[in-house]
Amino acid sequence: MSRSYEELEAEAASVSVEGWDFSWLDGRATEQRPSWGYQQQLGARMARASAALDIQTGGGEVLAGVPTLPRLIVATESWPPNVAKATRLLHPRGVVVVADSDEPPLPFADEAFDLVVSRHPVTTWWPEISRVLQPGGTYFSQQVGPASVFELVEYFLGPLPAEVHRKRHPDDARVEAEAAGLDIIDLRLECLRTEFFDIGAVIYFLRKVIWMVPGFTVDLYRPQLRALHERLQRDGPFVATTTRFLVEARKPS
Repeated sequence: MSRSYEELEAEAASVSVEGWDFSWLDGRATEQRPSWGYQQQLGARMARASAALDIQTGGGEVLAGVPTLPRLIVATESWPPNVAKATRLLHPRGVVVVADSDEPPLPFADEAFDLVVSRHPVTTWWPEISRVLQPGGTYFSQQVGPASVFELVEYFLGPLPAEVHRKRHPDDARVEAEAAGLDIIDLRLECLRTEFFDIGAVIYFLRKVIWMVPGFTVDLYRPQLRALHERLQRDGPFVATTTRFLVEARKPS
């Protein structure tokens, strides 16, 4: 028997959304992964680094999955619950977690790191990345691309203008990186399939990824959520397109 809207809403509205672990969605939503395998490539670069910085580490889950960490490793995060979670997870691995506002300047000296990484940063401050990189150092990042999951976003917000669809385009990342004095080594974009199977998954996702529908609350959007629940029961999964791009940039020696 299908679960009621009220039951699914109550469950998804009460679960914790701290950290960057999406395992609660197992069996309730799926997201196709990019072909490049960010975690594996990250591990290979960390094993070769001597001093590394992970910007916007979230709850530290991605960095914690790296098998071999550099001798010196620092992570930054702005959201207090994530700072606490990352500290618990990463301190045993020798990672210093720094509470940071995620706005310039980064709280580090010039040329402090030979590797800077970030998975899904909200904003990439290219001049700051260039400043803290040593000559010959590398920035390696997987980022959210343009119009990612906009089928779901526009279900709640309505059609968005073309300039909003164009934001976070990898071509802009190239221009900004090069303007900051970095050379682009690799830049790839992929469009991937995402499916939501029940309204609980949608509620949890929008509570966790707070910039998708700014100001989202269940109370504010309950009519749309109820209508989407009925649509999911009638038509099956809600399908959206996730976009991701990989960028690797190097500071000239």
